[in-house]
Amino acid sequence: MSILRNLYRLRNMGLLLLRLGIGVMFVLHGWPKLEGGPERWAMLGENMQLLGIGFAPVFWGFMAGFAETVGGILLALGLFFRPTCALLLITMIVATTRHIVAGDGFGGYSHALEAAILFFSFLFIGPGKFSLDESIFPAHKDRSKF
Repeated sequence: MSILRNLYRLRNMGLLLLRLGIGVMFVLHGWPKLEGGPERWAMLGENMQLLGIGFAPVFWGFMAGFAETVGGILLALGLFFRPTCALLLITMIVATTRHIVAGDGFGGYSHALEAAILFFSFLFIGPGKFSLDESIFPAHKDRSKF
């Protein structure tokens, strides 16, 4: 068991690998939505009616593709991490709701629900040491210089 305990010191590397993997997957998942243009955006945006939002479906559809694509890049970089996770969480809640209402069954909504759980957890965990947020906005500022 001591071998496994020694791996705790690599938790920031694990977070980096998780961020990179999930980030790349969301870029690959979101890019076709962005590339689809206004017709695809309108189809995606109509899902906001499930939340009682019936206006501007093209905008909401674009935002879903944008959140997944740009959010995936920001996630991988660990930049603006918590706001990015919040936007991706909202996107995945809408996706989960859409699949449940459509009667897609567990296999249809499990991916979006799992991603929502992941992004919700990331809000608490943070991006880890190997992130741009940590480099640009360090949590432990050296105030002795002032």
